[in-house]
Amino acid sequence: MKAIIYSKYGSTDVLKLAEVEKPAPKNNEVLIQVHAASVNSWDWDLLRGKPFVSRLGGFLKPKHNILGADIAGRVVAVGRDVKQYQPGQDVFGDISGCGWGGFAEYVCAQESALSLKPASMSFEEAAAIPQAAVLALQGLRDKGQIKKGHMVLINGAGGGVGTFAIQYAKSIGAEVTGVDTTLKLKMLRSIGADHVIDYTQEDFTTKGQQYDLILDVVGNRSVYEYKRILRHKGAYVMVGGSMNRIFQVIFQGPLISMIEKKRMGVLIHKPNSNDQNTMKELFEAGQVVPIIDRLYPLSEVPQALRYLGEGHTKGKVVINMNYFDSKNPEYI
Repeated sequence: MKAIIYSKYGSTDVLKLAEVEKPAPKNNEVLIQVHAASVNSWDWDLLRGKPFVSRLGGFLKPKHNILGADIAGRVVAVGRDVKQYQPGQDVFGDISGCGWGGFAEYVCAQESALSLKPASMSFEEAAAIPQAAVLALQGLRDKGQIKKGHMVLINGAGGGVGTFAIQYAKSIGAEVTGVDTTLKLKMLRSIGADHVIDYTQEDFTTKGQQYDLILDVVGNRSVYEYKRILRHKGAYVMVGGSMNRIFQVIFQGPLISMIEKKRMGVLIHKPNSNDQNTMKELFEAGQVVPIIDRLYPLSEVPQALRYLGEGHTKGKVVINMNYFDSKNPEYI
């Protein structure tokens, strides 16, 4: 089968399109023909080996040679202990806990990581959901305890997590403010944001507005700046950001929470098929639609990752295995 592989940390130049052996499912695994896979910031971090924590399990070289955690495809074989799925069914899921491997024509995954794909959902839409939508759901619902009528601010609202977060918050009945660059503001309004702030033109931490819940996808401001715009008994949830900012929230957040009754914490990524199903139900109800910025063929995973790394993505970047590739690349 064809796959994008890498054997050392570095830029997108270390990625190669290669012919590798098709995997065989273990007793509790499902073999999936991948139709689509989405690109996440975690792929970008694992490619570069930065921040250093991304090297856990692979200090000198990558633990997994094929990136890609969010996949959607068709079951072609199952292990003898698999109960939920059978060949011919369409599924999607986050396989980061199953060895990665989504940037390939076939991949094996544990059945517990998967959800059935509804017929009304394309493979590209399904691949866009697992990590980003689940992070948005867990950040707002579980960590942030969002309620109807809450004033919610989403910093980094134009990316994968942010676009799902806006739509989920609106489905709950919250009033949502999205923060991002100029080029993304129109899109933020189109998916339901009540207010938008261009961070290149305005400092949202000095506008005087306070919020019940802040979902921070980029982590580019200090914990004290966020504290200032957080209401009493409000919640600040950090989803992404630099290690310095993460450590600041981890170590100083509890003290602020105790003294000022403002909850501040970091969301830990927890793949969850039940949460995937929740987002699937919202999709079927017309309340959440994956925003897909660009499609790339398998051979152009390096370009897709490079585009993601530039930080200009509107929603998700998706790899479509059947996407037309005019370059007709040679495989190593």
